[in-house]
Amino acid sequence: MKIELLLFASMKEKIGKSKIEIEANEPCTVQGLLDVLFLQYPAISPFAKSILVSVNQEFADRNEIIHARDEVAIFPPVSGG
Repeated sequence: MKIELLLFASMKEKIGKSKIEIEANEPCTVQGLLDVLFLQYPAISPFAKSILVSVNQEFADRNEIIHARDEVAIFPPVSGG
């Protein structure tokens, strides 16, 4: 299945796009999607452990199943002060 990813902040800068499409097997977990993403875009692999993912506008666990037509967004780690 094709999954459209929305990218923000440094993720967007590293890849050079605000939106990409990833081909993944169905069913696909968030972790499975990230594995494919890091293979296709190794420049963002340093963020592997701290990246945040939302599915349908809610932060998602790495074991959550992604379905066709889900909205998936990728965020770098966030810090504040």
